[in-house]
Amino acid sequence: MTQPERASRVPGIDLGPLAAAPARNMCTDCGISRTTAPKRCASACQFIAPDYPGLEARIHGRSRDLSHGEEAYFGPYQQMWRAKLSRPSIGAQWTGITTRIAERLLETKAVDAVLTMAPDPDDRWRPVPVLVTKAEELADCRGMRMGYAPLLALLEPARDRGFRRLAVIGIPCQVYALRALEKELGFDRLYVIGTPCSDNTTTENFHHFLSLLADDPSTITYLEFRADYHVELRFNDGRVRAVPFLKLPISELPPDFFPLTCRTCVDYTNALADITVGYMGGQGQQWLLVRNARGAELLDLLAGEVELSDVASTGNRASAVAGFIENTRRAAGGLPLRRMPNWARTIVGFLMPLIGPRGLEFARARVEMKAAETILHLRRHYPRRLRYMVPAHVWSLIARYGLVPEPDETR
Repeated sequence: MTQPERASRVPGIDLGPLAAAPARNMCTDCGISRTTAPKRCASACQFIAPDYPGLEARIHGRSRDLSHGEEAYFGPYQQMWRAKLSRPSIGAQWTGITTRIAERLLETKAVDAVLTMAPDPDDRWRPVPVLVTKAEELADCRGMRMGYAPLLALLEPARDRGFRRLAVIGIPCQVYALRALEKELGFDRLYVIGTPCSDNTTTENFHHFLSLLADDPSTITYLEFRADYHVELRFNDGRVRAVPFLKLPISELPPDFFPLTCRTCVDYTNALADITVGYMGGQGQQWLLVRNARGAELLDLLAGEVELSDVASTGNRASAVAGFIENTRRAAGGLPLRRMPNWARTIVGFLMPLIGPRGLEFARARVEMKAAETILHLRRHYPRRLRYMVPAHVWSLIARYGLVPEPDETR
């Protein structure tokens, strides 16, 4: 099945151009700096002095239980499932769970609007923030985008238009700022649907990446990093191609392809959302973490439409994470990466889906990798930020790999 044609216009309410973003260091342009009170970034930004235990306690009723192994990795939750829609949505990234939840919120009139991302009419990969009030318009918002997306710049316009009940679909750095300002914003009802984040980059950088993957990058309509160690590409003529992770042209990308913010993110799994919908622990299906009562309410909206099954875990992540840490240590120190010979890449690329970490073990591996990456890059670039930016639970995840804090790196 081919992907549908991209939207000819941006769905939702036409709010005109956004305010310009001021130049800021370590910024993912979540949108707060474009509002009428940009100085709120000082208290709302994930990359300054985040308070995950405090926000988790306020939003979920408790902070993560570090004695519960999975919560140390994935944050507080009540339920964890593999999931898929019984009737997958056409054009969805997986089966369409995230979009379907949002549609149901509008169909049942539980919210006045959904704040999410849509494709730019001139570039299917560039994200544009939108306020959607009609369930049928959410179909145009399906799929992955790549680039900085000032989602939260539309919070004030939503409030100004009288929207008191809002659903927000966001990535971790957007959701952290939203939660930090939630009381101040004063919405009567707020539902937060979170997606785990993979490393972001600019849309222009992403186009360069696509050009390294195919001779005809403009015909790529879909890209997904799958939990079976492959990237899936779909083309507008119906072709589907899977590229093993080990054969991706990562070494051909510029050193700053991924910004320092994404290399120092401590919330890969969107722990402050009501429900997290992703792929990492899903083993071919989507991965759901219902984090609180409001998240359970969101899942209940899909009664009769969603198939749930237990999560599973196989393989051992230790060697994969240790190898990643060593490569990251070299990269953070400006040394060349150790490259595997092409003949070995083919063999290892074949074996990894068979013997590598899968399911929850794959998800744990990614979270440990992100934790180690954060420490190593902050030590290199902003050592004084370590004590303020890195929560205690992050250190606990990587102690087994010999990464422990120096005396001045914790509060």
